[in-house]
Amino acid sequence: MILGSIAAATALVLAQAPAVREDANIHGRPGWTIENGRIRVALLRGGGHIAEVRLVSSNPKLSINPMFVPDGNGYMGHMVCFPHYGPASAEERAQGLAGHGEAGAVDWQQTRPPQSDPNGLTFFYGADLPRTQYKIERAVTLKAGEASVRVEEWVENLAAYDRPYNLNEHATFGAPFVTPGRNVLDMSGTRGMTDPIRTAAGKWAAAHLFQWPDAPPLNDGVALSLRDFHAIPGGQVYNPVLTDRSKPQSWFTIYNEDYPLLVGYLFPSDDHPWIVDWQNQPSAASAAGTARGIEFGTSPFDEGLRKSVERTQMLGVPTYRFIAARQRLSTTFTIFLQEIPAGFSGVRDARVENGRILVENRNP
Repeated sequence: MILGSIAAATALVLAQAPAVREDANIHGRPGWTIENGRIRVALLRGGGHIAEVRLVSSNPKLSINPMFVPDGNGYMGHMVCFPHYGPASAEERAQGLAGHGEAGAVDWQQTRPPQSDPNGLTFFYGADLPRTQYKIERAVTLKAGEASVRVEEWVENLAAYDRPYNLNEHATFGAPFVTPGRNVLDMSGTRGMTDPIRTAAGKWAAAHLFQWPDAPPLNDGVALSLRDFHAIPGGQVYNPVLTDRSKPQSWFTIYNEDYPLLVGYLFPSDDHPWIVDWQNQPSAASAAGTARGIEFGTSPFDEGLRKSVERTQMLGVPTYRFIAARQRLSTTFTIFLQEIPAGFSGVRDARVENGRILVENRNP
């Protein structure tokens, strides 16, 4: 059964020409806000993070911002991990680098004038990475009346030699959209490998192969679905999963059973062969810090570039990429939002057909 398409869902919405404005107070931080009357997207200057992706609606449960917003400093929502994913090495830290790469630790600037017409708007922003000798840039496109945003992303090697890199998109969702027992993930996943440590304090076998979404059972053989949120205080979750490489596009969707909102991502399978589900619940008494990060990209483990290169591959798929001297590479991803009915049971497939995003639901 096809749940619907983004184009069909917005056909009756009076189209508003997309517009961009500078915003000095996106959860206390400066950046830019893009809106088309159907969807609002907020981009931070610091780190380039996508801090908000929300439907424009009078229903607060439908217009909720599903992205993670920290208390105080730290990354917000969707960050890009480049040119490494995970911790910096001791030598890198001595040179001023931190975890998840330089791209998320510098200020981004508008790089070109926006391109706009009554049918859509594209906003360009990016950053120089002086310590690692890269540039990064994004083109963020909203079309009139559509509840989706397309992001094209370029990375450019400024060095005169080839070198390895990692690029992982760290899309992080937070409370109250992420709530233990109510939050559900679906994806175009196949095989995976559980983390050696982060198994929700031993709910399933560590460092074991599995087939998404079934956790590898412990000795008692209790089956668990990894679609659900399992993290507990003192027990994070981290599960890397290989995408379905037989299809050109991969996807994931996430929703909360108490909210009528589905959030989805679509991206090229070849560019982003890994999808990682990371979960964190610092305290059972407070929602602060509760997060579920769906991290898709070139590496299955957040272990830093050196270890990623030393690992070489997992399940026959490389765990890092090379970029040539002075080369400029590009990739894309699309974020979409859709209203879902009560009793929604999840997503079997998401894809683009004839320019429309189609979502196929699971059997109840």
